[in-house]
Amino acid sequence: MANKYHNKKVLADGIKFDSAKEARRYRELKLLEDAGEITDLRRQVRYELIPAQRIDGKLVERKVDYVADFCYIRVKDLKLVVEDVKGYRDGGAYRVFVIKRKLMLSVWGIKIDEI
Repeated sequence: MANKYHNKKVLADGIKFDSAKEARRYRELKLLEDAGEITDLRRQVRYELIPAQRIDGKLVERKVDYVADFCYIRVKDLKLVVEDVKGYRDGGAYRVFVIKRKLMLSVWGIKIDEI
């Protein structure tokens, strides 16, 4: 099945990925984790960027989240790394990502690595 970017879902290690590129990156990261170069590999990690907005208790704007493709700790410097696998860098969806990337840096102090 293809998604809105015409990527086909891919199964790797029993996990469904949005693209072959994302599945490949997962396999690379698993090898790095097995080699002890990274630890705490997680996928689809959700970060709240803007909380829900309410006026007089009534919801007027839903919250805005960013969902990282991968997060892990790099062992050599104990740095948290947040990655987003991109197969495209144009269009409206990418412009939304750029805003969320900037909010991640502003709100969480995290720079997203685009792969």
